[in-house]
Amino acid sequence: MSREPAHWTLIGAHAALERGEVSSVELTRELLARAHRLNPALNCYLRIDDEAALAEAAAADAARAAGRPLGPLHGVPFASKDMYYDAARVTNCGSRVRQGYRPGRTATVLERLRAAGAVNLGALNMTEFALGPTGHNAHWGACRNPWNLAHVAGGSSSGSGAAVAARLAYASLGSDTGGSVRIPAAVNGVIGLKPTYSRVSRAGMMRLSPNMDHAGPLARTARDCARLLRVIAGHDPLDPTSSRRAVPDYEAEIEQGVAGLTIGVPRQYYFENVAPDVKAALDAALRALASLGARVVDVDVPESEHLTELSRVVVYSEATALHAHWLRTRPEDYSAQVRVRASTGLAIPAAAYLEALQLRPLLLRRFVERVYRQCDVLYTPTLVQPVPTLAETDVGSGASMWPIIAALVQNTAPFNYLGVPVLSVPVGFTRNGLPASCQLVGRPFAEGLLLRVAAAYQSVTDWHDRVPANA
Repeated sequence: MSREPAHWTLIGAHAALERGEVSSVELTRELLARAHRLNPALNCYLRIDDEAALAEAAAADAARAAGRPLGPLHGVPFASKDMYYDAARVTNCGSRVRQGYRPGRTATVLERLRAAGAVNLGALNMTEFALGPTGHNAHWGACRNPWNLAHVAGGSSSGSGAAVAARLAYASLGSDTGGSVRIPAAVNGVIGLKPTYSRVSRAGMMRLSPNMDHAGPLARTARDCARLLRVIAGHDPLDPTSSRRAVPDYEAEIEQGVAGLTIGVPRQYYFENVAPDVKAALDAALRALASLGARVVDVDVPESEHLTELSRVVVYSEATALHAHWLRTRPEDYSAQVRVRASTGLAIPAAAYLEALQLRPLLLRRFVERVYRQCDVLYTPTLVQPVPTLAETDVGSGASMWPIIAALVQNTAPFNYLGVPVLSVPVGFTRNGLPASCQLVGRPFAEGLLLRVAAAYQSVTDWHDRVPANA
């Protein structure tokens, strides 16, 4: 374990707290100091809550000293995307429209993390209203990638990825409607999980597209992610879409390794336009999994080229409906690019939206039946191209930005439509010095299997231990 507490993993930090080697106040002070020092360059925090975080840390230390029952994250600092409502704090949703909003309730996932003893350091930057995959924000400034400040931090959970990569939090909460956990995880070189639709409650989370939104964690290791998921998953009466299915012990499951598992590499769609250096990193990761006993096979994946467009139909129809009032009454408070995105649903016929929803269970069933009779886990690039720069994805770059943005969501959006679990895992670096990542895709509620594969891979590689230049 590194001697610098900020460089510990979440599991490592919790173990040090349990052994009494460090206090929660000490950990929290160190991460807060790093955040204040690095945030002017990275802009990953919109708000750093020193006083509240130190109070939570002091309470965690007092509970430990008093011998009270402790949670699985007791005293460990994390941070949350600026769209998870907290009754005690302001939530801006990365926007001017909601600037200064004080919600009357706290998101269920925040309550569960708090009950597990975690310490919330503050609100993380995001794309305005979560409508964009790059991390640009005209109101609060773009979040910057800690590997290279000229490059995107991904969106919409930009701060969630950058803060974990830069060691400014041991973990973070993001949201994923078209890739908004996995893209920031990929470009910042951390792990990001989009759980099965309904696995994690979305009560108290800003809505973008209720049929596509997922709450998910970002962390540095599969083991960290397993513990976070165990805490936040499970049925919530406040979210009627949340599953009543029992939550397994993900940490125990990841000990099983990958020997005997079949990893499927799709023949269609997901490797289209993949850059040679991205492909090289992906191939090396497959060889590592094969060396651990996994079998790698090519598989057929049906109808993937249609899933992204069906995803867009649902997301933009629902986003426009949710924003309709503000678009009519406060259009000037949106940035130009987000105003256009939030209005896109006006051009989508209601029949197309309803058809997309009706097709969803059919296409999910077909996907599961065809893909998982060929393999246990599907393996794809998260991004097919190296991480782009802020300049080339900015609205000012004109029409040239659209193919780049389309490439960012090419492999992520289909799985929001299907609602299956997906884990983005760093697998190396491209020639520009930025991270490359794979996606592990499972059948519904197979999060434990995905984490198991990722943990096995991380046991023989060290990408998750690499430290960005600006951290």
